[in-house]
Amino acid sequence: MFLRLAQQHRQFVQDLVMNLQALAIVLERRGYPASCYTCGDRMNSASFMVSLGENHLIRFLVSDYGITWTEMRDDRELMKLEGAEAVNQLQELANLIKESMPIHVGNKALAKR
Repeated sequence: MFLRLAQQHRQFVQDLVMNLQALAIVLERRGYPASCYTCGDRMNSASFMVSLGENHLIRFLVSDYGITWTEMRDDRELMKLEGAEAVNQLQELANLIKESMPIHVGNKALAKR
């Protein structure tokens, strides 16, 4: 049972990394500076970052050790989420991009560039 769960977790992380890479590409095409870096070719970790303007930065980290969403403005941490809550926040960002609406993160709306 535990080996099966470990394999499912590895697959989840790999899927998440691939989706982060795709999200970074879409955000770049929409004019938001974004990046997604991975270590090696095993797709077992990634660092995703996007600048939403005016010193407003989102960082999403995923690895076998955990998942975190950190939102910063002016080098100050506004919000830090982990695990499922971090993934939910990432989904909200992805949904806004899909709908081509202004991005609402925290309490501020960011217009499309």
